[in-house]
Amino acid sequence: MSSKPGSVRISLVSLITLALVACGGTTQVIDRVDAATAQTLIGRSATVLLDIRTPEEFAETRIAGSVNIDFYAPDFADQIGELDRNAAYVVYCRSGNRSAQAMDVFRQLDFAEVHEIDGGIVAWVGAGLPVIGG
Repeated sequence: MSSKPGSVRISLVSLITLALVACGGTTQVIDRVDAATAQTLIGRSATVLLDIRTPEEFAETRIAGSVNIDFYAPDFADQIGELDRNAAYVVYCRSGNRSAQAMDVFRQLDFAEVHEIDGGIVAWVGAGLPVIGG
């Protein structure tokens, strides 16, 4: 039994196409970065800075340009789900505990690019970087 070269070629192309579709074709970047790297990422005009601490913590001190979404709000996941999943985000809390948990939400909702500040705003301040208030 011999196979025709054309049919082998079609089968190979079909297999490659199926593999590419199954892989989704997009790469999800969800990672933890230090404060200096976060500052560089925030400098990109398209990056959204999310402070997931309580409104009271946010009012007391925050990184300039931050948007506040309270991690403890009952609709936290819904609020995150309303964001643009193709935008780039830098997320922080006080010390990194809440933001580490929030990364699971971003991952499950298939966000393209989310960076967590390792150590939160405590690490940011510890690195001598500027904040509003405090």
